[in-house]
Amino acid sequence: MKKILGMGILLAACSASLYAADFRVGVVNTERILRESLPAVKAEKKIEKEFADRDQDIKQMMKQAKEIQSSLEKDGAKPDAEHRSKERELANLNVNLQRLQREFREDLNLRKNEELAQVLARADKAIQAIAASEKYDLILQEAVYRNPQIDITDKVLEYLADEKNGDKTGK
Repeated sequence: MKKILGMGILLAACSASLYAADFRVGVVNTERILRESLPAVKAEKKIEKEFADRDQDIKQMMKQAKEIQSSLEKDGAKPDAEHRSKERELANLNVNLQRLQREFREDLNLRKNEELAQVLARADKAIQAIAASEKYDLILQEAVYRNPQIDITDKVLEYLADEKNGDKTGK
């Protein structure tokens, strides 16, 4: 009975090693996809263009605040009505500037997250297409260590670039 059990374990170990030899694994560097892929680069440019006017307005307000501040410093501590008026104007400008900057950052982060979610969804489709066409058993997107031999990030980047040109072969 022990011999039969031992042979069964040996047979199972041999068949598992044979199956493992056909097991195909790939790894994708998500950070590179979000930084280097054509859709990510286009999304970044789109966001920059979308927020350029607001950024310019904030920079203009900052310049105006600096001009008022320097005017107040030149005038010194004169207690006249004009000086107090400029101080109130500067205080109001600073409050508005901080509010606009906070809103700008929040809106910018929200838009970036929306665009990056779309990029990741497209990358997932690309990964699934590559996995199906090249018969991968497992593809990981987050890994502590990536062996360059199983890293398929370049293939995903190519697929995403070719996707825009109408060639969805996945190379």
